[in-house]
Amino acid sequence: MRGADAFPTVAGVAAAARVLTLRHPDLCRMRLAGESRSGRPLWLLSVGHPRRGGRRVLVVAGANGDEQAGGGTVMWLAEQAVHDRQRLKEAGLTWDFLLCLDPDGAVLNEAGPAGPRPPAVHFRHTYRPAAAEQPEAAGSLLPAADQLPEALALSALLDELRPVLHCSLHGTDVGGAWVRLTGELPGLAEPFGKSAAELDIPVQTGTYEALDSYGAGPGVFVRPAAPVRGGGPELRVEVPMWATRRVAYAEPHPDPEYVLAVLAARLRNEGATGQDTFTQALALLGGSCEGPLLRAVRHAVTAWERLAADFDAIGRSAPVPLTMAHVAAFDIAARRAPLRASGMLLRLLDEARLDEDPNSTPARLRARLERRLDAGSGDLIAAMDAAWVPIAEQMELQARTVLAAVAGLD
Repeated sequence: MRGADAFPTVAGVAAAARVLTLRHPDLCRMRLAGESRSGRPLWLLSVGHPRRGGRRVLVVAGANGDEQAGGGTVMWLAEQAVHDRQRLKEAGLTWDFLLCLDPDGAVLNEAGPAGPRPPAVHFRHTYRPAAAEQPEAAGSLLPAADQLPEALALSALLDELRPVLHCSLHGTDVGGAWVRLTGELPGLAEPFGKSAAELDIPVQTGTYEALDSYGAGPGVFVRPAAPVRGGGPELRVEVPMWATRRVAYAEPHPDPEYVLAVLAARLRNEGATGQDTFTQALALLGGSCEGPLLRAVRHAVTAWERLAADFDAIGRSAPVPLTMAHVAAFDIAARRAPLRASGMLLRLLDEARLDEDPNSTPARLRARLERRLDAGSGDLIAAMDAAWVPIAEQMELQARTVLAAVAGLD
């Protein structure tokens, strides 16, 4: 899938993996690793000849359904492994690729254009569930008796394969490239930074999601004393759809507490508006829609107060000195939250097929949401001076980072 100018579909990745196994049956195997909540298959593609004392690397795509580059990346890596079969044999290495951890969420994100799209169109088709419905996050949020089947399947794979490295492919809509580790991989920062520079993707030196981690080089964060399941550390690779250099500035911010207080106030204002709009929409929808999209919208419009409280607390007492990059990342998060909620709420209204008369209450509500989405997404991209990253380059940076990490194990 190199050179792709579109995000692959769940079905397309599975079909490509199946073709690879048919072409190279001596090296490639494909099996079912579990099923999703909706009964979709969780496919595992393995490339190599497992042997006693050999090493395995597990690469997981589609951990979050709206982060769509990973499916192409795993096929990029699988094809590379087939090409390097002799080196693979000499290294005693087997690659295991979980083609999509959350196919239900990924399919819901396939409603939008597969290739480059305006930011408003992207958010118009986004599906982003609450953390408790995201397979990777749910493991630490839900009791054992209520675990998601996707999370259980991943845990079973880690116990079975005992990989020397577990790579999880992620992305963000606006930001920069960064990685997070649960253990040291000395020397990763240099090839990661080199690859990002060659692809002209900014390295994110500060992020809201890694305040509990220490830096092991620009854009490389290590979680201290992080729990590890399986045989080796976990590597999480993040690449942006729209890249901004504002997340690369490592200079100290002159007054982060003030800026975070402003962002928290904005979130509370947006939250009140969003809650009111959601209440109006629910009255129109009645009992006509249930399911993951409704749950995701409900979570989105009720989560802003918690996010604002986090911003206030971090501004008063940040665990690390906040830089220009950190504050830019907070700004992106504050602007993005209402866009996701508006986009998913519009999808609910679309699915309900309410009165299309332009003067009807549903049509006026939809028009108001569309205006809010257009203005907010345009403001986000303009404020961050962000530019679209070609999809093939998103995949290439993920793949090159994984290969660099594996090379660093030797």
